[in-house]
Amino acid sequence: MEQADRIFLRDHVLSAEIGAFQSERGLDQRLRFNITVDLRDSVAGTDDHVDHILSYDVLTQAVTTALADQRYNLVETLAEKIAAEVLAHPRAARVDVTVEKLDRGPGALGVSITRKAGRLAATGIAVEPVILVHATGAPLPQDGVIIVPSAPGLPLPKGGDQRRIALLAMDQAAWALAGLLDLEVAETRTELDAAALSGQKVVWAPSRLAADDAAAGQTGESLGLWLARRLQAGSITFALPDDAPLPVPDGNFPARIGRVAVP
Repeated sequence: MEQADRIFLRDHVLSAEIGAFQSERGLDQRLRFNITVDLRDSVAGTDDHVDHILSYDVLTQAVTTALADQRYNLVETLAEKIAAEVLAHPRAARVDVTVEKLDRGPGALGVSITRKAGRLAATGIAVEPVILVHATGAPLPQDGVIIVPSAPGLPLPKGGDQRRIALLAMDQAAWALAGLLDLEVAETRTELDAAALSGQKVVWAPSRLAADDAAAGQTGESLGLWLARRLQAGSITFALPDDAPLPVPDGNFPARIGRVAVP
């Protein structure tokens, strides 16, 4: 079999609090990250266009997002989170992740894992999450779904904090919608993956995952498209009036796009 084209990140060092021992709590230590990604498609024929490749920023952002998600006791858990973040990109087929602690002994201590794209249920059948961008009065499907709340339409201040405030307002809308529908709120990638695997309906509060990626936007529509890419969703449905156009994503999009009518 022909070897896949690869991109890689080597010797990326960051400091973070990590570790199961009491002596590791409250202190940052240096971590070194090495990531190699097998690509689904050859880099030949990309026409030297950045939008036609898997950007190296995906690798550094995967590390940043994983570290921001929670405090870890184990480098093994952190490596799993990074692998999941990278494999959320539709151009990634396989990833090797190495995470090393540099301050715990005379040498580096760590773990290396290899993961392939594809989310599998206990039955071995691939699971493709279903996403609904909600609006008032929209019907809910019977199967498991990740619900993205509609933007609450609150006035926003001008300036650099506008998007973050908009995302926090979306979080509030998520909690309010979850209470109305008697559903749970999901904030992390782990919670979203678990919901997809179990067929559970959840409402997504987006700020934790999307705050550091301006490409996610700040509306229900843009956040829904962004999440569909990251989770390699099977479908995304927009609750829209009949006369409203469907959002059109850029580039290669993994999910089927549909609509449900709202009053």
